[in-house]
Amino acid sequence: MKSILIIGLGRFGKHMAMKLSELHHEVLAVDQNENRVNEVLPYVTSAQIGDSTNEQFIQSLGVRNFDVCMVAIGDDFQSSLETTALLKDNGAPLVVARATRDVHAKFLLRNGADQVVYPEKESGIRAAVKYSSEHIFDYIELTEGYSIYETDVPPAWVGKTVVQLAVRQKHRVSILAVRKNGVLSPLPGPDHVFEADERVFMLGADQDVMKVLKL
Repeated sequence: MKSILIIGLGRFGKHMAMKLSELHHEVLAVDQNENRVNEVLPYVTSAQIGDSTNEQFIQSLGVRNFDVCMVAIGDDFQSSLETTALLKDNGAPLVVARATRDVHAKFLLRNGADQVVYPEKESGIRAAVKYSSEHIFDYIELTEGYSIYETDVPPAWVGKTVVQLAVRQKHRVSILAVRKNGVLSPLPGPDHVFEADERVFMLGADQDVMKVLKL
């Protein structure tokens, strides 16, 4: 479980908050608009109404204590830019900012953002999954409830083969590929031995993959 700050509760921020709640993470949601805060309140650990361009307000949030700070402001780029800079200046360890255009992304990265994501519901869900776990590197939703995940090899799998683990029978996931040292090997055979420094691409129901990863 991670502690995540979301600033900006438009469609992107709201969808992210809902997905993070589903994934059982602690979320503090912030927006200047009281109605938006009230709408997301059932899905988050806590929420505050406030101006994220105000340095005193940012300092009051204790941003250095969050694993991830998401700047999801979409309707005011200047505010997004100022918020991003203030978060980093006040010790936020990982700042992920929303951009609507490539030029916005460049300025955000120059002003303190560690990473940038783009809007819309699908992007919000994907980012929520990706940034809420240190072991998930990418995520593609194929249809509701079924996705492809790029993850670390689960520790219990290291040194064992696909057939020994009975991956499909026991865990109900399919191994599409493994990646090591940047080299992708699709459809590993039943005798493939998993290694600790590999990444694995799993296809399955979200709940089954989460069980494998113990999230």
